[in-house]
Amino acid sequence: MTPTATTTYTLTATNAAGSVTATAQVTVSASGGTLTITTSSCPGGTQGTAYAGCTLAATGGAPPYTFSVSTSTSFPPLPEGMSLDATTGNITGSLIGGQGTYTPEFIVTDSAGTQATQDITFAINGNNAFLANIFPSTSIFHHRVDAATTGLPVDTSPAAAIYSGYLPETIKPFFGDTYANFPNGIPAIQVPSNQPDVSVTTTVYQSYFTSGPIPAYAPVEGTSNSTGDRHVLVYLQAGGSSNPALYEMWQGIYEGGPWTDSSNALWPNVASNALTPQGMGTSDAAGLPVAPLLVNADEVIGTGTPDAPNGTIQHPIRFTLNHMLNYWVWPATETAGVGSCTAVGGAAIPTESQISQSAPPASCTFSGPAGEIYRLQASVPTPSCAATSPQAAIIITALRNYGIILADNGDSGGLIGTPDARWNDNDLMCLESLTLANFEPVNVSSLIVSNDSGATSQ
Repeated sequence: MTPTATTTYTLTATNAAGSVTATAQVTVSASGGTLTITTSSCPGGTQGTAYAGCTLAATGGAPPYTFSVSTSTSFPPLPEGMSLDATTGNITGSLIGGQGTYTPEFIVTDSAGTQATQDITFAINGNNAFLANIFPSTSIFHHRVDAATTGLPVDTSPAAAIYSGYLPETIKPFFGDTYANFPNGIPAIQVPSNQPDVSVTTTVYQSYFTSGPIPAYAPVEGTSNSTGDRHVLVYLQAGGSSNPALYEMWQGIYEGGPWTDSSNALWPNVASNALTPQGMGTSDAAGLPVAPLLVNADEVIGTGTPDAPNGTIQHPIRFTLNHMLNYWVWPATETAGVGSCTAVGGAAIPTESQISQSAPPASCTFSGPAGEIYRLQASVPTPSCAATSPQAAIIITALRNYGIILADNGDSGGLIGTPDARWNDNDLMCLESLTLANFEPVNVSSLIVSNDSGATSQ
């Protein structure tokens, strides 16, 4: 007999002396074997499109099952814009917001409370071609700085050079496909001109907006499971009477409808060259926009493929140093750094203020101001690994032609870009063949039209 439910049984034992009857209850737990999630893979997708769908399946244990996504900080949630039906195991999404490769941990719980887990990877291509349209082509954010083409000289100000202690540091790609289960880099998303505004509450630093077109599916740097910078970058398309605009948040947290952040910034018309107000700050330490200074896979791949890219980068790339100098130069508008400078004549220059490349300080106790652009020196040979690292080769060309721009405090040599499943992390490692000593500061003061504008004079 194979019972399938808890039952009371009557047992009779008989021998030569007679028989005895007794009752006994047998507790039965129905089981189909070890509880297991049998789904091991799901399709990827592309940011800004609908998800093709995936259904989790399980066997064993005691049905029915309930499915969930782990909230452990060791794992990301599903890509933004995607959701899991706890009863059916269906994973759906009408519009994918996230980008990069996510490996969440799924949990199945049976009716007896037994659980099993399974990690599944979701490779999401970015959709970031719009970043090239942020600010006009006349902007410093799209201006070449190589000496051969522009004639721009080396900045010889005592404030300009990267601090000598940082020069041995390698260029480090703080972006790519994946890092420890999480998408690697700062994501960005485009929304239509009629995207509804939602409430935004700022809790720490400056606030440019108290409501904005920030959708629930907006991707968060490091995902919502991160405790780090959590940048949220949203580009609002032009439409009707609305200008194209850029909304950026630092430490953005979705609150089930509204958002909170620790600071935010707004460029209400990125068809113009207007900078943010001097000294007010943005969502990074240099008062610069983040989105248009990120290296992204769309511009590198161009019309080619991830393995055979043919694109071009036409902007300086955002990078970090462990500490910046406690001053900024155009086109930055703020800083958070260390050190001080003295003017010609011996007067102290107030810290956390703007200094000039055309009338530089006499001396400084530290160097590397926010907003300084550095170009890969023409005399530095292209690393041999670039011959077999086509994505890195295109980025290295950009380091010569457009340079890197000091935007924030962080690991020295950190080069910042978007997460994207199309990045080849092994290819990008070629960038680590370069050190900060291979770069020189560029004096761009001759390009300035107005201190409050990113427009260039040539």
